[in-house]
Amino acid sequence: MFSDPQSITISSVAQSLPRTGSEGQTSVYTKDDETLRFTLSHISTNKGRVRRAARLDVSKIASDPFTANQSRKVNSAFYIVFDEPADGVFTNAELLANMKGLVAWASDANLTKLIAGES
Repeated sequence: MFSDPQSITISSVAQSLPRTGSEGQTSVYTKDDETLRFTLSHISTNKGRVRRAARLDVSKIASDPFTANQSRKVNSAFYIVFDEPADGVFTNAELLANMKGLVAWASDANLTKLIAGES
């Protein structure tokens, strides 16, 4: 089990996320103001695969562009997913090496292009 609390740094500010839930192979960590929710999960699919994921949900209050003087809660979500055969044909070292390759690709320049809709 991961340590409690988890810490995620956003724009050079460390955010403390205490564990707020745990069920089976899923744990949830939430910032006290509920603007950040971090979920770690391991799910076996019915197709003989295991999906391991880290998900960060971010919410904020923003002005509603369609209604004057109104605000609304908006959300975004970010994922890291390992999707692998359940039979263990990939070693942990192989999975780690492949994910590290993807993370190394995720430079500011490449992520900015992706966010802008380039493919």
